[in-house]
Amino acid sequence: MSAYESLAFSYDALTYDVPYPEIAAFFERVLKRSGVEAQTVLDLACGTGSLSLLLAQKGYSVLGVDCSEEMLTVASEKSMELALPEPPFWICQKMQRLRLPYPVDAAVCSLDSVNYVTDPDDLAEAFRRVHLFLNPDGLFVFDINTPEKFARIDGESYVREDEGVFCVWQAAVEDGLCAYQFDIFEQEDDVWHRAQETHEERIYEPAQLTAMLEQAGFTEIKTYGDQSFAPVQGGEDRIYFTARKRD
Repeated sequence: MSAYESLAFSYDALTYDVPYPEIAAFFERVLKRSGVEAQTVLDLACGTGSLSLLLAQKGYSVLGVDCSEEMLTVASEKSMELALPEPPFWICQKMQRLRLPYPVDAAVCSLDSVNYVTDPDDLAEAFRRVHLFLNPDGLFVFDINTPEKFARIDGESYVREDEGVFCVWQAAVEDGLCAYQFDIFEQEDDVWHRAQETHEERIYEPAQLTAMLEQAGFTEIKTYGDQSFAPVQGGEDRIYFTARKRD
């Protein structure tokens, strides 16, 4: 089963504690600190659109891109419920095949979505395409799960539960990849239905990503601790990158 085919419709319930408002606020602080007055924003790997919708509510013109039709279906339904003056425009594409209807002032890729591109050549192409569709002086902001985090969760099991949905997953690291095996149980009346999915993330070293960004044409590449402007000390579970398009 492909990633998020079953998980998409219970994703929001199982990730209720993801701090999307804090992610949006940090993104805006990064833009201000970098002197970028963005009107158009790409939310790359937007998932069910939670961040896209927050940014749209803040007045940005948002393009939400994700490779999962199921996740975008949920995003679209959420968008219609909000009746925004300018809802996000949803596009189903893989990062490495990114093609936008117009260039954007800034791009954000959150929640370690970069790690989900498991082929380094595909990720290098994704960076190249983000650079292509950024306006001059545009900014690209993304975060990753660090090698230290993957080492910490190797072999661990996790459980998440919400009303009518129960999920168990295990993490296993091998040959530079972390595989997550999900067992998802969803209730329909008195019956529980089970589905299984496997997701994979690539373990990238920060220096490797910096080299990819430089090769794609980005400059002023910086790394920060999770949702802060503190220098990376080592040992963080998550770090942020910012990169500028100057041409």
